[in-house]
Amino acid sequence: MNGQLRKDVVPGRKVRIVQKQDQRTGKLTDGVVKDILTNSPSHPHGIKVRLTDGIVGRVKEIIAE
Repeated sequence: MNGQLRKDVVPGRKVRIVQKQDQRTGKLTDGVVKDILTNSPSHPHGIKVRLTDGIVGRVKEIIAE
């Protein structure tokens, strides 16, 4: 599942994000959503979130549990 829809991204869910500095390389970071920073219902590059460890990035993949 991709992270373009805000309704799919909820706090506590495991996701893979791309940080701003990793956008060129596409390096993904795994973590758990703490806060949702995007207000719109969808975003073509992924919903922006803050992970529990403080890292901010756009959701590229939602990890199924």
